Amino acid sequence: MSTDAGSLFQPVVLGSLNLPSRLVMAPMTRNFSPGGVPTEQVVEYYRRRAAEGVGLIISEGTTVNHCAANGYPDVPRFHDEDALAGWRKVVDAVHEAGGKFAPQLWHVGNVRRLGSGPDGNVPGYGPMEKRKDDKVIVHGMTRDDIQDVVNAFAQAAKDAKAIGCDAVELHGAHGYLIDQFFWEGSNQRDDEYGGNMDNRGRFAVEIIRAVRQAVGPDFPIIFRFSQWKQQDYSARLAPTPELLEQFLAPLADAGVDIFHCSQRRYWEPEFEGSPLNLAGWTRQITGKPCITVGSVGLDSEFLEYMVKTDKVAETANIDDLLQRLDNNEFDLVALGRVLIVDPAWPAKLREGRFDEVLPYSREALKQLV
Repeated sequence: MSTDAGSLFQPVVLGSLNLPSRLVMAPMTRNFSPGGVPTEQVVEYYRRRAAEGVGLIISEGTTVNHCAANGYPDVPRFHDEDALAGWRKVVDAVHEAGGKFAPQLWHVGNVRRLGSGPDGNVPGYGPMEKRKDDKVIVHGMTRDDIQDVVNAFAQAAKDAKAIGCDAVELHGAHGYLIDQFFWEGSNQRDDEYGGNMDNRGRFAVEIIRAVRQAVGPDFPIIFRFSQWKQQDYSARLAPTPELLEQFLAPLADAGVDIFHCSQRRYWEPEFEGSPLNLAGWTRQITGKPCITVGSVGLDSEFLEYMVKTDKVAETANIDDLLQRLDNNEFDLVALGRVLIVDPAWPAKLREGRFDEVLPYSREALKQLV
């Protein structure tokens, strides 16, 4: 690496969010919270990243208080006294280490399968009903269901502010519930939540507005979105700048303060004719601060590790990332797998020990370090 990484470690003020560096811990599901409650091990996991120089810790996806929000074992929840007490410990530990903290609020939607906890009889919830062998496997959401989920997100955000969090992130990416409403393929409703892009975005807008009302005018709301989804990595939600603007404008107007722009590879231009990545285009369109993410610091993308493999991701040069940051293409940089395997990645970078960064392999997912 030949470019000075100092700009990554400059403090930045984004509205009411005062960050000690431009580094963000990306949300990554880890499945280490039995019963949905963060343990002391989870507290230490987040604290270490803040202590090593990450300015903003965004938690793994943590479910809102709805019967179908969860779809995976041992993921944390963001409701009820026991889980919130665990998160308060995380918040306090991150603050003591010098960082800021935001929970990612999550509903998995129709990805949920029968048998998933806490009540295995509850099917997935989604924009459209799905049946198999004359059995409902996805419940098509009614207007009352939609309002229940909107309320659940708002309450989780209110609780986040009450326990001392510095912001909240709404998970609107990767084929989960909010994202399911965005797509024509998964949302073929014939009411005000389906049809054109504005209608398909209505669910997200209502969540954002309800969260804004719950937390007040100055509490930061981050919104994560992606052009791709887990079910189709080549999908494009908005294949042109004009459609991206049509998609983003209502979300920004509803109250989003920061956009978290999920890419598989941050260095790829989003549209032909411009070097800007997704975060760059989003910042240009909305004027809002943006977080870039996608295989930062590694030579292969994360999708290669979604299946069992012996492949190892080695350290990659980030000169291009630093140049983009210095050119104000985006405001913050989120780190994913490099932080799973090496919590000291920021400190090693800052101190010029880039050759000491640990490589990533799928084995790293088996433990919290």
